[in-house]
Amino acid sequence: MKWKKVLLAGVVLMGAAGLIAGCGGGDKAPAQSGDSQKIVIGLDDNFPPFGFKDKDGNLVGFDIDMAKEAAKRMGSDIEFKQIDWSSKETELRSHKIDAIWSGLTILPERQKNMLFSRPYENSVQIILVKEDSPIQSKADLAGKIVATQEGSTGLDAINSEPDVKASFAELKLYPDNVSGFMDLKIGRIDAMIVSQVVALYYNKENDAGFRVVDAGYNRQPVGVGIAQDNEAFKKRLDKTLEEMKADGTSTKISMKWFGQDITI
Repeated sequence: MKWKKVLLAGVVLMGAAGLIAGCGGGDKAPAQSGDSQKIVIGLDDNFPPFGFKDKDGNLVGFDIDMAKEAAKRMGSDIEFKQIDWSSKETELRSHKIDAIWSGLTILPERQKNMLFSRPYENSVQIILVKEDSPIQSKADLAGKIVATQEGSTGLDAINSEPDVKASFAELKLYPDNVSGFMDLKIGRIDAMIVSQVVALYYNKENDAGFRVVDAGYNRQPVGVGIAQDNEAFKKRLDKTLEEMKADGTSTKISMKWFGQDITI
């Protein structure tokens, strides 16, 4: 019976090796279905009103509520992870996160590197200035210090017009919009290119004394960024977002944060 003992020992060793391999390093597998699995959401957590910390340190916002509702309907736990916005595509590609849910505009350049969910909101970039600023149009940005968030749609809008960009005295990039808003208020910069809903919300909540200048940029859809090899998760999330829009849940969440329905 000695051969049976040797065989049993071999099976035990193979099982232990499998457990070790399963618990070891390597990239995290993507959330292929969303069923009974944690979904890790990458975001900028200083991006009111989409995702930010309230006075008690709790993560709140329009996208936070949308993501939580979607995860609940998909039967999944959810984890929010602050990421370096300029490295968001790398975080997604390496499966350190399952999705980017943070007011992410759907742009052709981004579509080369990730999948997108169905759009759930439309965004437009504007010029934000102080109330007493002489700036009334893009032409007035000549010779001024203009700012936007690094890796943002605002930066894409600036780069799309090289002649206008070349007229700036300086282009400043911030890791988040709030840092730029603070510098705008104290006069370190002259203008910011930023999403209109973000600007209006910040101005209202902080009585910042800002004014919105219509820059003539086109409205662009916003969606959830998903790794290119995670088509199954995209399909499941698309279905969930469709249901949330159809039954009025998305509208209800939008009214809570914006006082109007910005969802599509």
